[in-house]
Amino acid sequence: MFKRNATPVETAQPVQAVERITSVLGSGVIWHGSINGAGGVRVEGAFEGEIALRGMLVVGETGRVTCQNVRANTVIVAGAVRGNITTQKLEIRATGRVWGDVVTTAFVTEEGAFLRGQIRMEESVDLQLEPTPEATPSEAAQAEAIAQTPMQMPEPTPTAEATQKLARKKKA
Repeated sequence: MFKRNATPVETAQPVQAVERITSVLGSGVIWHGSINGAGGVRVEGAFEGEIALRGMLVVGETGRVTCQNVRANTVIVAGAVRGNITTQKLEIRATGRVWGDVVTTAFVTEEGAFLRGQIRMEESVDLQLEPTPEATPSEAAQAEAIAQTPMQMPEPTPTAEATQKLARKKKA
């Protein structure tokens, strides 16, 4: 029912975690540095440094993460993590290995998973993440345009062997 002259009440909306993967560190990549911001990140290679992520971090089966403290809304480990983890939800898959202490509100594990450290369950966890800056309308429009643009792959260059085969076919 609609009330006349009702004043809208503003309530603080919690920042929702991004629950999809937007970036991937491939299996052949070794990265030293930091991952900060919002979005979902999947690590299949080796990463060493700092992770403070408003979103999901997935450490794939080939992924190796070494951090003093991993902070993310959701952390899924199918590879190896060496360092403490502070998260709202931690899931360690059967192939996952964690060496470090964990602070979380929800913990899921599969048979065969490994954890060497202490788990502290809390009613809520403050990840101490910096608020993500709001994108300006032009930045949002530009990001949307880039996302909608189909990727164009460069034409493959023939190998010397393929060029020689083609030349032999033309002669015959």
